[in-house]
Parts: sequence; C-alpha cells; structure tokens
Amino acid sequence: MTMNHLRHFFFLAGVTLFCLSACDLEKEVAIELPEYQSRLVIECYLEPGQPFSLLLSRSLPYFDPFPPLNQEFLENILVDSAQVEIFHEGKTYELSNQLAFNPLTRKIFNYYSSEKVPFDTLSSFELMVTLPDGHVVSGTTRLLGAVPIDSLVTQFADMDTLARVLTYFTDNPDEENYYRRMFHQSSLDSNAIQDFSIDDRILEGTAVFGTGYNYVVGDTIISTLFHIDRAYYEFLESLEDAVNANGNPFAQPSPIISNLSGNAIGIFTGISYDRKAIILRK
Repeated sequence: MTMNHLRHFFFLAGVTLFCLSACDLEKEVAIELPEYQSRLVIECYLEPGQPFSLLLSRSLPYFDPFPPLNQEFLENILVDSAQVEIFHEGKTYELSNQLAFNPLTRKIFNYYSSEKVPFDTLSSFELMVTLPDGHVVSGTTRLLGAVPIDSLVTQFADMDTLARVLTYFTDNPDEENYYRRMFHQSSLDSNAIQDFSIDDRILEGTAVFGTGYNYVVGDTIISTLFHIDRAYYEFLESLEDAVNANGNPFAQPSPIISNLSGNAIGIFTGISYDRKAIILRK
C-alpha cells in the first residue's frame, strides 16, 4: 500500500467516524411488560433433632419499588392461614401459623412446630400445604446420612505466618453424591467465607476442600460439610445463576429449579452435615 493509499484510507475512516458521532444514536424504546403473576415460595429444611419450620411467602414483581423492611413488608409477602402438614411413617406433623427465627441460619419462618424432626434416612417425608382457597402445594424428600469430615489440616506458607486450612473427607465412588461446603471464621454468626455446592463427578475417594493462606495462629476456623440430594443441589445452583444474571443485560434469565408441585417455587429438603472446628496453632 502506497503513502497516497494510506492517506486516502485514514481520510475515509475519519469521515465515517465524524458522521457516526454526528448522528443521534440514542432512542428511547418503551417495552410493554406482561402483567406479573405472583407465585408461592416455600422453603422447608428438615434437620434431625430440630423443630419443624417452614417459610411460606409470595414472589413480587422485579420492577416494583423496593419496599422498606418493616412489619408492613412482612405482611405483604408472607402467606398466612394455610394448613401445613408433614407426613412421616404414619404420623402427621401440623405446623402452626406463627413467626419463628433461626439465629444460626438467620432465616425467618412463619409456620412452626415444637415437635422435633426424627432421624430417619430410610423413610420419606411428605409435605402438603393447603391454602384457604383450596390450592395445594406438595413435595417429597428424604434425610441423607452425614458424610463425616476425616480431618482438618493446617498448612503454613514457607517463611510466613499465614496458614491455610484443608478439609479432608471420603466420597463414596459407587454413589452419586452432592455436597454443600461452608467455611466460617470465628463463629457461625459471621458471614460464610466459602459457601458453594458441588457434585462428586470431580471427586474420587479422598477429597479435599482448601482455603487461601489467609489465617494466623489463634484464628478459629469452622468447616461444615453438608450431604445434600440432587433436588437441593439443583435449587442452589439455579439460585446462584439467577443472582448472577440479575442486572446483567447480556445474561439469559435463569429460572429457579424446584422440587415442589402446585405452581410453587422453593425447596423441601433434608439437612445433614458434619462440622469440625479448630484453633490454629503453629
């Protein structure tokens, strides 16, 4: 390409950029959104030895103004006057309509029973929620046995005072297993430093979850390994995808995967875990 050709090319490029910059490329587009249909939302976690509790609420439109977090907000989203029953081994557990707070999970529930969840990994639990208008939501789940943590191992970086913590456990290669890993520092009241779900396709036999070199002598470390079923795993993964897609104009909407029938979203699942804590020492 000769020098004259280069000058001609840059002249045309400059004219094109000038024309584009002179054009008004902004245009407001009004999009008519379909009327939002609110759906029932249920969360119910069965933990052996703990009271039965369930959260029954309704979803709200995404583009509605965010309301203040007060008593009026709770009254607008919580669904009252429903009949909530859990069936297990011929016994019916009825949950009364009352507010309850779990300080460990920091979750609020509006249906509660002081009766404790029995430890039974063989028989299923069945949920039935009947609304005042006769609408019924149901679900089925089982309790899984906890997968024990084999050990917590502290490793200090070479020539440094910072350490990492490794959580070792054994995955059964003959089973299809799913796990949720949570890692706290100091106490369970603090936000989890790690909180993720995983299947065992990349695990075989002895497995390990690790941290970065972020801890010093005297730190209290709490490692929790949940053994979860596929339904809860898919719920957690879809929930994370929905959060990641929120506000991203290039992401596809991510529906919440639920194990409930009756046009409801949420989860009905058992909770089993092993937890170990250590204080770091050199």
